[in-house]
Amino acid sequence: MQSAVPAEPTGFTAWVIGVMEALGGPGAGLIIALENLFPPIPSEVILPLAGFTASRGGMTVPGAILWTTLGSLVGALTLYGIGARLGRERTRAIAARMPLVKLSDVDRTEAWFARHGVKAVFFGRMIPLFRSFISLPAGVDRMRIGTFVLFTTLGSLLWNTVFVLAGFYLGENWHLVEQYAGVLSKAVVVAVVLGLVWFVVKRVRGNREERRVAEAPTEQFAAVGADNAPTEQLPRVR
Repeated sequence: MQSAVPAEPTGFTAWVIGVMEALGGPGAGLIIALENLFPPIPSEVILPLAGFTASRGGMTVPGAILWTTLGSLVGALTLYGIGARLGRERTRAIAARMPLVKLSDVDRTEAWFARHGVKAVFFGRMIPLFRSFISLPAGVDRMRIGTFVLFTTLGSLLWNTVFVLAGFYLGENWHLVEQYAGVLSKAVVVAVVLGLVWFVVKRVRGNREERRVAEAPTEQFAAVGADNAPTEQLPRVR
């Protein structure tokens, strides 16, 4: 029985492979840099394609890993620069105008990042969505650039290596990586949505409780005043 021939890549997949085959490693790095700036472009698809392209001779595996990691760093540094230019005061001013967000939320976030910033940058490079966004608070907090570069590179290197090698060894079946990685991406999206819903519900309830407590003394004073009002009119002294 003749084995089925894998379908030729089309659409976005074909474009990515075409860029990588035409430019080699630098093409893979360029696309990954864009992925960092535009998170809807999933690295879980691009990185296995880099490995697949390497399996077809379009580049070497070490070159694919090196250039994709460099692209990750360039994209992360761009977002770090945006966060640094935005700065702490502008961030607080924007947060103050956002509904349901309090400056105390920003203070807690800053305190958390001051304690766990290094771990957040390292592990954040291996979490869909957060891969890009973690660079912004690092820039706002003005994390030491050497520290940021080191842990961004290490986290990106680990993540990229796993997916590039998977795409290389799976070859024409590289899409299996996308299927399993897609489960992780969906889980992260669901967790983020649930977290936002929980935050909104908790904040709305908190605001209602604060208004109720703030209005309670006024209502009590009004009731006391009504109870203590004189029931008989005293005769006027002439």
